[in-house]
Parts: sequence; structure tokens; C-alpha cells
Amino acid sequence: MITVLVFAHLKEKFGQPRLVLEEQELTVSQLRRVLAEQYDLQDNSVMIAVNEEFAEEDEVIRAGDTVALIPPVSGG
Repeated sequence: MITVLVFAHLKEKFGQPRLVLEEQELTVSQLRRVLAEQYDLQDNSVMIAVNEEFAEEDEVIRAGDTVALIPPVSGG
């Protein structure tokens, strides 16, 4: 299983602070597709971190990894 932590407005969108995916292994790109299909996440500006480091689209996520979805933030 892969744990996905969600922050800011995504927590409200999903109605929970974390998602648990049954997949054992997938790339960041594949994760984006799963989130789009299962959770209607269409925002490609969301950054994805794997085990507390920002990840590239081809990075492999494995069971036991912790993933964070970090929405874009703005400030002034």
C-alpha cells in the first residue's frame, strides 16, 4: 500500500488528510492518472513529494513509501 498525504484545499476536496492506495508500485506519472480517475484530481500544478523529497514524473513509488500532494501556494 502507498500512503498519500494531502494538504491545504486538497484535504477539503478529498474529505480526509490521507489516502491509502492498494497499488504496490507505480510512477509519479501513473499516480497522477490514478488520482485523476479515482479522485477527480485534474490539477497538474500539484507538486508530489516521495519520502519528503520532490519527485520527478518517472520516479517509482513503492509500497511503504509516503507521498505528499502539495498544492501551489501564493503569498505576498
